[in-house]
Amino acid sequence: MSTETTGLATASGTDITWPDLPAQQQPTWLDPAELAQVLSVLATYPPLVFAGECDLLRTRMAAVSQGRAFTLQGGDCAETLADVTGPNIRDRIKTILQMAVVLTYGAGMPIVKVGRVAGQFAKPRSSDTETRDGVTLPAYRGDMVNGFEFTPEARRHDPDRLLRAYHASSATLNLVRGFTSGGFADLRSVHAWNKGFIQGPAQARYEQMAYQIDRAVRFLEASGVADAEEMRRVEFFSAHEALVLDYERPMVRRDHRTGLLYDTSSHFVWVGERTRDLDGAHIDFVSRVQNPIGIKLGPTADRDTVLRLMDKVDPDREPGRLTFITRMGASTIREVLPGLLTSLGDEASRVSWICDPMHGNTFTSPSGYKTRRFEDVVEEVRGFFAAHEEAGTHPGGLHVELTGNDVTECVGGTTAAIDLEDLGLRYETLCDPRLNHQQSLELAFIVAEMLERKGR
Repeated sequence: MSTETTGLATASGTDITWPDLPAQQQPTWLDPAELAQVLSVLATYPPLVFAGECDLLRTRMAAVSQGRAFTLQGGDCAETLADVTGPNIRDRIKTILQMAVVLTYGAGMPIVKVGRVAGQFAKPRSSDTETRDGVTLPAYRGDMVNGFEFTPEARRHDPDRLLRAYHASSATLNLVRGFTSGGFADLRSVHAWNKGFIQGPAQARYEQMAYQIDRAVRFLEASGVADAEEMRRVEFFSAHEALVLDYERPMVRRDHRTGLLYDTSSHFVWVGERTRDLDGAHIDFVSRVQNPIGIKLGPTADRDTVLRLMDKVDPDREPGRLTFITRMGASTIREVLPGLLTSLGDEASRVSWICDPMHGNTFTSPSGYKTRRFEDVVEEVRGFFAAHEEAGTHPGGLHVELTGNDVTECVGGTTAAIDLEDLGLRYETLCDPRLNHQQSLELAFIVAEMLERKGR
């Protein structure tokens, strides 16, 4: 987490008038008075992030758009309140740090580290309801909205959960800041990040690389080149989908220096494929705040849509402002993305492009588990790199759902393969399947090789 706090955003956004626009995937709160009370309280809470930190991330994303840096965005598909624990947060951060070190070492360029943390408590759903054994209840929309248990009480859309999500996010960010600025992320601790995980081929490969890094760091320190204090901390930014507008809007604050608006719930917020309606409330919301913004693009995205999104969210084409996160599917990306990038011409180089190789590759196993094949994830990333090479643009990053735990949610992998029959062993996600620690590290090594070949 950056320690930059210049431009602390002050004064809540309660004085802001938001236009009455259609908003998809929103909760159905049953008690307007209860909601109003919660929103008034949320608007008085301190910001979770600072305007200066968001501005710093925007400069880092500008380097990504110019091909001078690469972004790693990773974390849970949907955080849960119960899993906001020290060990879970630590292992997730360790996994991202390990992946970033692998990418840095292989690519020889800065890695912008962004966690899907401290706010990813809501998820869009394909149906408003769920039916089991003839009983129909509201669908689970994430712990920010309702509970996973299949009971009327748990599935009620409860606005008090917005406050619980805020406090969980605050606790998470507090621990992340401690980890990333207090010595836990020290580059001289690359070996320590491997401790506590079940050992496997990916960890062994990482350990060999860590030994080489350790030798290089000792040489730099002995030569007086390395700054010991700089090696102790790392920039780490938070991100989540700006889905529930009743949470995001009260978290908007006005920067006392400039009067500009920031969504202080997170450094980076994105709009999903299901909510990026050009005339809808979500795109309008992100167009009004100064944070770096992401927009998901599926295989149906075309030139006109992309340009109109750019004109709406980034009319001045400000470096680092806008990122498109493509989620095309392994079988589709090579057919769709090259043409889209080429059709945009010079405009394609004015934004950052990140690959989400997860959401376009989900299927249901014979046993009923939602899963993804590791090989499909890798194939989509390869297609992403190939498309940018063909179009002459920069592959700017990776956006993956992962956990530091040794779950069995995605099948495949070459270092510790998981079969379809293994899914039930440790299937812990409440929404979408995640890469486990071994698979995450293996993916990092594969992408590092792609970046290394690109840089030759």
